[in-house]
Amino acid sequence: MTRKQQRFTFIIIGLTLFGLALGLILTAMEDGVSFFKTPTDILAERPDTNKRLRIGGLVIVGSISRNGDLFKFQITDNQSNLNVQYKGLVPDLFKEGQGVVLEGYLNLNKMFLADVLLAKHDENYIPKEVTDSLKEQGYWKNNIKKQGD
Repeated sequence: MTRKQQRFTFIIIGLTLFGLALGLILTAMEDGVSFFKTPTDILAERPDTNKRLRIGGLVIVGSISRNGDLFKFQITDNQSNLNVQYKGLVPDLFKEGQGVVLEGYLNLNKMFLADVLLAKHDENYIPKEVTDSLKEQGYWKNNIKKQGD
């Protein structure tokens, strides 16, 4: 085998090993990555109950109920509402009409069981798509519709 053929073979083997390593890394990361969804996306797709999800939206005014450290409330993207249950401490900025990002799982009863709750008084924790959509429709900040409207 000539030197040129050896170099070519070495490059091909190297690229193949690199491709395999990259594929293994991406496969391993797939379970750890939770993609952002809106309530409309989640209710339309009915994702697997074992799949971790990240959702974002606005807490509907009048929807928060609390029993100890168990919170039940609804979030909206102004197209669909989603029932949420969260157990734990909530940030001081968590309140009705404000944006939240939640991580957790959807159960068979279409209840989102959140184990992470992030709340902020501005759009820093809300994905840009949701913020833009809510602003376009007049539902951002002071223009929040009340439950039942």
